[in-house]
Amino acid sequence: MCDTLDVPAGHRVSTRLYASGVQIYQWNGTAWAFVAPEAELFADPHHRGFVGIHYGGPTWEARDGSQVVAVREAGCTPFPDAIPWLRLRAVATSDHGRFARVTYIQRVNTIGGIAPAEAGTALGEEARVPYTAEYYFYRAVGE
Repeated sequence: MCDTLDVPAGHRVSTRLYASGVQIYQWNGTAWAFVAPEAELFADPHHRGFVGIHYGGPTWEARDGSQVVAVREAGCTPFPDAIPWLRLRAVATSDHGRFARVTYIQRVNTIGGIAPAEAGTALGEEARVPYTAEYYFYRAVGE
């Protein structure tokens, strides 16, 4: 649905995971500001087979201790009632485990997670909005 999310040639999918969690927002007095994601990662779309966690950074951390930290490169919003689909570029990875040598990440098929439509009632108020997503992790061909 979003051509802008294509990963450059020379990279292939190494892992596909499913997330279930929340997008955390904080009321700053005039708007809901994004704080961080907080989600569990699973091996299948029915959220079975716990693999790891996803949190601020953004960071993905597997049960084997491996991690990948990434930055957003591109995004699109195919559905107005769900957080954007993204392409992220890895800026730090582990040299071992599931997330070793990850180069790119795609977040697609999102459900929910958008900031509340109504204003907060107190400065610093937190909103934890449920979301699900599918994540594709890429490595350079030959890795």
